[in-house]
Amino acid sequence: MKSALLIFIKNPELGKVKTRLAHTIGDENALKIFNKLLENIHEKTLDVNADKLLFYSSIINHSDIWENDIFQKRLQNQSPDLGQRMLSAFEEAKDLGYTKALIVGSDIYEVSTDILDLGFTLLEDSEIVIGPSKDGGYYALGFNFERINTIDFLTQIFLNKTWSHENVAKEALEIIHSFSYTCNFLPTLSDIDTEKDLKNFSDLYNIL
Repeated sequence: MKSALLIFIKNPELGKVKTRLAHTIGDENALKIFNKLLENIHEKTLDVNADKLLFYSSIINHSDIWENDIFQKRLQNQSPDLGQRMLSAFEEAKDLGYTKALIVGSDIYEVSTDILDLGFTLLEDSEIVIGPSKDGGYYALGFNFERINTIDFLTQIFLNKTWSHENVAKEALEIIHSFSYTCNFLPTLSDIDTEKDLKNFSDLYNIL
């Protein structure tokens, strides 16, 4: 099976990243934390056993920490809707011939190379894999395109959704069950959206 890791990142711009965190620590410190999170997800994805498609939010940068010969650099769909952007990335991976695709963002400091590799392993005998986050969302979501045979499923997962609430993963699971698809789970990890979240990671908090 041909596998693709889809990495979603925002371009590191002052005042445009970690905005909830910036409310209490300021824009400059929020950008510091964001850059550390980018370094972390770069390190953790570098050796994942899959092709790596890196999706920038606004501008493709060929001179940053992401190696041009390892990461296939692309631009996210420019819709303001996160669901549409993720759907477009999965459709692109499917059109490129990938049979398994797993998406991950940059905010989960605890994620590891082994966890991401496990995601692809779990997709060998299920249609979907979810990496739940403790806030009720998910940090990773993957599909086995050889076992999912309807575009209607993907549109229901991604479109006309409200994001950033405590039932995001639960709503996705309800849709999965309604299609009678199987779902495997990665370990539940912590997101970093607020200063309270940040304090759980002293090595990050201490850079402020």
